[in-house]
Amino acid sequence: MNTVIRAQGLSRRYGSTVALDSVDFEIPAGRIVGLIGPNGAGKTTALKAILGLGPFEGELEVLGLDPRRQRAELMEQVAFIADVAVLPRWLRVEQALELTDGLHPRFDRERAEAFLSRTGIRAEKKIGQLSKGMITQLHLALVMAIDARLLVLDEPTLGLDIIYRKEFYDALLNDYFDGERTILLTTHQVEEVEHILSDLMFISNGQLVLNESMDALGEKFLELATRPDRAEEARRLGPLSERQGLGRHQFIFEGQPRETLASLGEVKMPGVADLFIAKVRRSQQ
Repeated sequence: MNTVIRAQGLSRRYGSTVALDSVDFEIPAGRIVGLIGPNGAGKTTALKAILGLGPFEGELEVLGLDPRRQRAELMEQVAFIADVAVLPRWLRVEQALELTDGLHPRFDRERAEAFLSRTGIRAEKKIGQLSKGMITQLHLALVMAIDARLLVLDEPTLGLDIIYRKEFYDALLNDYFDGERTILLTTHQVEEVEHILSDLMFISNGQLVLNESMDALGEKFLELATRPDRAEEARRLGPLSERQGLGRHQFIFEGQPRETLASLGEVKMPGVADLFIAKVRRSQQ
């Protein structure tokens, strides 16, 4: 299995602030990885390091290259969508296609035009005349037409309504991901992406507090819903978190056998958002 990103002791400080604190991780090829964390947790700093956009300490290898010394070579194999589209507003759509075609050796203009033909975006329109949703669709069309081995998405649907967000991720799965490319994305809307992820990383205060495949989550983490009279028994088992609602106590556990929890109530796999809150709050205690 090829490793697309390998980080060891990845660190970054801004004065007295520790943005990344000796982080270790590996991302194999052909995975869709969600990097989830609260504001200021270190997500953007990690992405900048991976893309060669910022200094760092430790070891980092992306597609076998050092982002600090080999960024030009690296970016021939990487595509990137940020939370705010950087396309000039005075540029026409057709000019954006021409510009990308001239700049990137792996760009397939016909593929981009085929994607845009399924939208309401006209070639003669200036980017400044497009809605934010359309600008994101245009940016996605340009990026998806690049034969990149790694796609990095930093809050790609920020500010879009739910219809555009769903269309974005549907296009990502159906028109781009082929089981060989690797996608690394950050988002605050974890409920909308958990169904497409193969792996999940939670980052808090510059440290990874979770790094698991989605398949492993159901084996390692369980949610228990129990009656108030059984809540104290559940607490003695050391839950990650507890909340109450509708006359039930809900707990999230790490590493507890399903059989033990099932004797106390209803057991299921926790949602990613609830698990995220539980792990981050525990890391901050």
